[in-house]
Amino acid sequence: MIPASFDYVEAENADAAIAALTEHGDEAKLMAGGHSLIPLMKFRLTTPQVVVDIGRINDLSYINDGGDHIAIGALTRHMAVETSDVLKAQAPILAHVASHVGDPSVRHRGTLGGSLAHGDPASDLPAAILALNATLVAKGPNGQREISASDFFTGFLETALASDEMLTEIRVPKVPDAGWSYQKFNRRAQDWAIVGVAAVSNGSTNVAMVNMGHTPLRSAAVEAALAGGASAADAAAVAAEGLTPPEDLNGDAEYRSHLARVLVGRALGEAMS
Repeated sequence: MIPASFDYVEAENADAAIAALTEHGDEAKLMAGGHSLIPLMKFRLTTPQVVVDIGRINDLSYINDGGDHIAIGALTRHMAVETSDVLKAQAPILAHVASHVGDPSVRHRGTLGGSLAHGDPASDLPAAILALNATLVAKGPNGQREISASDFFTGFLETALASDEMLTEIRVPKVPDAGWSYQKFNRRAQDWAIVGVAAVSNGSTNVAMVNMGHTPLRSAAVEAALAGGASAADAAAVAAEGLTPPEDLNGDAEYRSHLARVLVGRALGEAMS
């Protein structure tokens, strides 16, 4: 498959990328690792007239201790997240989930910010970010703003980013003593999850779902049940309530709902033990 023709702009820094977005508006798309955008372009699901390459902006690739949180540059590669000693100590679920993204070639090129900005409900990393109650930092021509992970994903492949904004940083709260679990069911190791569950237990328990709706999301039913004193088993029984799982060749809604109940049960058993 061959994408439609487009103009190519290589941005030297974030300000240059934002200037290109401001100039071209909805006709422009940012490209970091390219693993999300290029397939959509090849299938003509998106046809940007301008592709702004931000993959060489080195100052947006970092993992730093921010005091009460870990600050991660949006262009940090999955492999750096997976192997970070800081994340393994302070937010281990994120490092673990990064190790489940694609295969090594994908993890060496793909970026955390690119995965989140793509907003795919079948992606692994948005679930970890939701379960951790992370904050995402966006920068545009009018300055910088912070967006909670729960407000970031707004629709299928849609986020709260404006057309002239780019994601620059992800701030993950430190949870060194939290219980956590990531359960992913797929046919092959490198495949997208048919269903996945990320759980973080740190006083209260957050449960985020993969491929159980039109957006990356948290299971309000499970979290409410746990907050009301339900056992892990009883909470897992309501894992699919209020959700609209997709139907495709990998499974229908009933099958995914069953998987959700099983995987939430496993995740809670591990995270809350």
